[in-house]
Amino acid sequence: MRTCRASAAGKFTVVLATIVVLAGCGGGPSPRAWAASVCGALTPWRSEINKLTSSTDEQMTAQTTPAQAKENLVRLFDGAEQASEAARRKVEKAGIPEAENGEAISAGFRDSLGKMRDAYGRARDTIDGLGTGEPTVFYDGVRAAVATLNKEYDASALDTSKLNSEELKQAFDEVPECR
Repeated sequence: MRTCRASAAGKFTVVLATIVVLAGCGGGPSPRAWAASVCGALTPWRSEINKLTSSTDEQMTAQTTPAQAKENLVRLFDGAEQASEAARRKVEKAGIPEAENGEAISAGFRDSLGKMRDAYGRARDTIDGLGTGEPTVFYDGVRAAVATLNKEYDASALDTSKLNSEELKQAFDEVPECR
C-alpha cells in the first residue's frame, strides 16, 4: 500500500508541475493590461521626478550654504534614483506583454528606467563628493553634475517610435491609466 501512495503522490506532483509549467507558458498579460500596469508605474514616477526637478531648481537658486545645498541635492537625487528603481521594478513585475516584440519593448522600458536610475545615482555620488569650502567651486561642480545628468537622462530616454507593436500603441492610447 505504501508503494501505491508514493506512486500516486509522485504522479500528482508530476501533474501539478506540468500544470504550473503550462500555465507559465500561457503567455503574458494582454497589451491593454500591460500598458495599464506600465502607465500605473510611470505616472507616480513622473510626478516624483517633476517634484524633485523643481526642488533641485529651487536648491540651485536658494540662499543656502554649500553644505546645506549639498545635503539637499544628495537627498533629492537619491530620491530620484529610488523612484526610478521602484518604477523599473513595477514595469518588470508587469511581465512581458502578449504582443509583437513584447519582450524587446518590455526590456526597452526596463533598460531606460535602469539607465535613468543610474544617472541619478552618479549625480548624487558626484555631488556627495564635492567639497563645500569654496562656494564657487562647489556650485560649478553641481552645475557640471547636473549637465552630465541631463545628457545621460536624455540619452536613456526610450525611443517610443520603435514600439513596433500596433497592439501596444493602441493600448497605450486607450487605457485610462495612460491618459
